[in-house]
Amino acid sequence: MIPISDANPRRRFPMATVAIIVLNVAVFLYELTLPASARDQFVLASGLVPYRLTHELGAPVVGSLFSSMFLHGGWVHIIGNMLYLWIFGDNIEDTLGTVGYVHFYFAAGLAAALTQVAADPASAVPMIGASGAIAGVLGAYLVLFPRARIRTLIFILRFVRFTVLPAVVVLGFWFVLQIFSGLASISAASAEGTAWFAHIGGFVTGLLVGFIARTRRAPPPPIDYGSRFA
Repeated sequence: MIPISDANPRRRFPMATVAIIVLNVAVFLYELTLPASARDQFVLASGLVPYRLTHELGAPVVGSLFSSMFLHGGWVHIIGNMLYLWIFGDNIEDTLGTVGYVHFYFAAGLAAALTQVAADPASAVPMIGASGAIAGVLGAYLVLFPRARIRTLIFILRFVRFTVLPAVVVLGFWFVLQIFSGLASISAASAEGTAWFAHIGGFVTGLLVGFIARTRRAPPPPIDYGSRFA
């Protein structure tokens, strides 16, 4: 189940969301210019290594909490992350305001990283990617726009089709998948792979911020459910 676009109009241009996407892409393109050995060193230095955070805490390690959010491991990794951020980030920025959105984005990323560290504090594998912060965006979107229509690509074996589903179904399914994958990873033989608990931590942070925003701020403008997809 892959979201393609949403029918959820925004009031203003999402400057912060676009800036974050551009910065992620720029860092990824820089990674591609590096020789393989230099790229590995760059990821090791700039990615978040849980063991360092729990045993070698210092300024470079703290900095990696932020720098790791802008590194990606391949084209599929960055395209998937940026697609989700583009679809769901603009409406959250619209609701929180640009400054509030930026603070929220990095807070969700930090919460995501710390959740993964808590789940596997001895890991020496660098954590990279914007997935944790974007998971926070998804959590907030589910709370604030549960009925928003999401054009979604569904594929099951040979069955492939586009359909329109409410955000609560698309994002709820995504979160359940992260939980099951995270539980399965606990008994996995290899420490390599996706940081599932980072996704869970970021998403829960987004849920909390979404509930706070819904109760403390004026409600967002009504969604025109007949509008075109963005």
